[in-house]
Amino acid sequence: MLEQFRRKYIGDRNFYKNYIALALPMILQNAVTNLVSFLDNIMVGQLGTEQMSGVAIVNQLIFVYNLAIFGAVSAASIFGAQYFGKGNHKGHMYSFRFKLYAALTVTALTILLFVTKGESLISLYLTDTSGSGATGAALQYGLEYLIIMIAGLIPFAVNQAYATNIKETGQTLIPMIASFVAVGSNAILDYLLIFGIGPFPKLGVQGAALATVIARYIEALMIIIWAHRHREKNRYLKGAYTGFGIPADELKAIIIKGLPLMMNEVLWAAGMTAVIQCYSIRGLEVVAGLNIATTITNLFNIIYLQLGACISIVVGQYLGAGKLEKAKDADNKMIVFSVFCCVIVAVCMLFIGRFFPQIYNTSEEIRALATKFIAVSAIIMPFCSFSHASYFTLRSGGKTMVTFLFDSVFTWIIIVPTAFLLAHFTGLGIVTVYFLVQATELIKVVIGYFMVRSNVWLVQMV
Repeated sequence: MLEQFRRKYIGDRNFYKNYIALALPMILQNAVTNLVSFLDNIMVGQLGTEQMSGVAIVNQLIFVYNLAIFGAVSAASIFGAQYFGKGNHKGHMYSFRFKLYAALTVTALTILLFVTKGESLISLYLTDTSGSGATGAALQYGLEYLIIMIAGLIPFAVNQAYATNIKETGQTLIPMIASFVAVGSNAILDYLLIFGIGPFPKLGVQGAALATVIARYIEALMIIIWAHRHREKNRYLKGAYTGFGIPADELKAIIIKGLPLMMNEVLWAAGMTAVIQCYSIRGLEVVAGLNIATTITNLFNIIYLQLGACISIVVGQYLGAGKLEKAKDADNKMIVFSVFCCVIVAVCMLFIGRFFPQIYNTSEEIRALATKFIAVSAIIMPFCSFSHASYFTLRSGGKTMVTFLFDSVFTWIIIVPTAFLLAHFTGLGIVTVYFLVQATELIKVVIGYFMVRSNVWLVQMV
C-alpha cells in the first residue's frame, strides 16, 4: 500500500527537477516583490499609524483591481497554455489580444471609479472608536496616495498581458528578472522619496506611491521590449498588431469559459475586501494590525501560491496535447508536494512571524494584534495550500463555472456573512473572529478534494 501511495503521489527526481525549474523563478519573482512590499510597508509605517492605515486601505482597494486584471488575463490563459501545448501559435496570438483588450477595459473602468468614488471607498474602512480624529488624517493620506497610484494602473495591465503569455511558453526567467529590476528600483526610490534623502524631496506617502508607479513602468517596458526582440521565442506576437480582430469562435469560447473566471477573481477580491471592512468596525488599530499581518503573511504564502499557479501551466500543457493520464498523474504529485512544502513554511512562520511586527513604529496594542493574526494565518496555511491547488487544477481543464462556485460564491455565501455576523453581533475578540473566519477554509478543502478526485477537469479544449 505504501508503494502504491508513492507511485501515485510521489514523483521521481526528474519530475521535481522540472517542476522546481518552472516554479523557482516565479517563487523568487514574487518573493522579491513581496519583500519590497514589506520594506515599503515598514518605511511608510515609520511615518505613523495614520499614514500606514491610509496606504493600507488604498492598497486593499487596488488589490481588487489587481485580481480583476489577473482574472481578465487568466480567462485567456486557460486557452493560451493549451494552444502552446498543441503548437497552435495563431490561437495563442488571439488569446494574447484578448488579454490586452480585457485588461485595458478593466483599467479604464477602475480609473473612472477611483476618480469619482475614491474618497467614499476609503471612508468605508475608517471607524473612529477612540474619538481621536485619527481617521480624518488617515483618509487624507489615503487620498494623496491613491491619486498618484492611479497612474501606475495602465503599465501594470499591459505588463500582465505580456508576462502571462511569456510564462505560458515556459519562460518564467524573464518576468522574474524584470520584476527584480522593478522592485529594486521601487525599494531605492521608496527610501529616497519617502524620507527625502539627499537632493530628493521628502514626500511621505506620496513618495511611496510615486516610487511604485515608476517601478511599474520600468517592469512593463523591460517585458515588452524583450518580448518583441525575441519573437522566435514568442511566436504568438506574429501578427498580433497587424489587426485588431479575434475570430468569433475564439472570442465566444474565451468569453464562455473565461467570464466566470474573470467574475470570480473580481468577486473573490471584493469579498476579501468586504471581510476587511467587517473587521475595520473594531477600530483603526485592527486595520493597522491586519495590514502588518497581511504584509508578513504574503511573504510566506508565495510558496503555495506559485506552486499552485504552476499546476495550471503544466496540467494545461498536458491537456492541450491530449495527454490526459499524464495530466492526472502530474496533478496528484504537484498537489502533494505543494501541501508538504506549505506545512514546513507554516511551521517557520509560526515561530519567526512574531518578530516582524516589532519593527514597526506603532503602538504595542497594534503589534500584539498583528502577532496573533500572523499565528492564525500560519495554522490555516496548509489548508489554503490544498484548496488553492484544487482551484488551479479545476481551472486548467476549463471548469471555470465550477471554480466560480468554489471560490467567489463560497466567499460571499460563507466567508463574508460569517465575518459580518461575528464582527457586528458578537462580543468575541477580534482575534477569535479572525480565526473563525479563516477556519472556513476547511470547508473548501473538503469540496476541493471531491472535485479534483471526480476528474471533471480532465478535458482537452483546443
